[in-house]
Amino acid sequence: MSVEAVSLDPSTHPRPAPRPAPHLVACDGWLEVHFGAGTPARADFHWFWLRHQCDGDRHPLTGERTLDASEVPLDIRPLSVTLDDAGARVLIAWDEPSGRRSAYDLAWLRAHAYAPDRPSTPTPPSDVARVTLDLRDPRVTSHDPRVTSHDPRQPDPASVVGASLDLLRRDGLAVVKGFASAPGRAPVDDTDVLIDAFAAAGLSLIVTHFGRIEDLRTDNTTNQNTDQLGYTDAGIDLHTDQPFLDHPPRYQLLQCIRPATVGGESFLVDALAAARLLQALDAPAFELLTTVPMRFHRKQKSFERVVDAPLLTMAGPDGFQTRYSYFTLAPFHRPFAEMEAWYRAYSRFARIVRDQRHQYRFQLEPGDFVIYDNYRMLHARTSFSGPRWLRGVYFDPAPRAA
Repeated sequence: MSVEAVSLDPSTHPRPAPRPAPHLVACDGWLEVHFGAGTPARADFHWFWLRHQCDGDRHPLTGERTLDASEVPLDIRPLSVTLDDAGARVLIAWDEPSGRRSAYDLAWLRAHAYAPDRPSTPTPPSDVARVTLDLRDPRVTSHDPRVTSHDPRQPDPASVVGASLDLLRRDGLAVVKGFASAPGRAPVDDTDVLIDAFAAAGLSLIVTHFGRIEDLRTDNTTNQNTDQLGYTDAGIDLHTDQPFLDHPPRYQLLQCIRPATVGGESFLVDALAAARLLQALDAPAFELLTTVPMRFHRKQKSFERVVDAPLLTMAGPDGFQTRYSYFTLAPFHRPFAEMEAWYRAYSRFARIVRDQRHQYRFQLEPGDFVIYDNYRMLHARTSFSGPRWLRGVYFDPAPRAA
């Protein structure tokens, strides 16, 4: 009888991969449960759903539930959430006066999973470094192939503009630090240099009811129609510019000439990412904001415009477009039975974009500028004191040659 040789070399018989261990991820509005091996691999459960399913709220003799779903606040959150030592049960201590503690078997949660293997949707990004071109950093001026110069200390404006447009197309904005077209040149003298460079790169300057260049300063004497928030020292929360026009300008350049003494921080949010997140979290709210037109009404002493449009347009003639401006929204006009749902939808989106974890935040210094997509990004500033002076310029893509 022959015996087949069996290799004892472990390299020829690799051990099976270890089974994935169960683990939990606590999110703002729900718990992400990773079950380990098996199907589904993971599932999401709203905190209010979990609190309603607590077996501590059952009659001790009959086992019937004693808690009605309406008694659970939709915004309930846990004080702590862990797996037990055996990795078989989820343990939750709730943030409520009763001090309720709940336990859920993983097998039971898997059997009752209503969102199995739900695709994850990223939150709006906030990493300013990803969207910043810092010309003061010699690694940028010396090694970034997009930025060229005869003098490493003085990058060529055309290449700076080209690199910023690459970021603009990818992320919706570009923050450029330390721009000067010549050594010692005052930022105010570089505004037209930037306009010409962006025009050469394919953008067309748009003259608005403010004029060709906006001087955003409290002592403005150069612009028309300055009876609006931009010419004050007040904080201005997130908005898009000129949503009351049939065709708002696509891009805005904000160039810092002089910073505030205190305050004046800029912040922006990717509304496209926020809209996608809203769609994943609250489909009815998303449906309302993408289908119900609202009225935007700008009324000034010498200027007035009205436009009716949804807050979010996912696939219009220009692709995604948001119109969002709390200070130019006319009174909401919905049927009585629909008004509460509208306010809930609007507020759900507002909570996403007003969360500072979803915002790019930065301070502009003299010579710095930011250019952003006014159809994709919401922008804002904090209140300030002192002689802050930013210059604003609007652009559209240049018309294509026939």
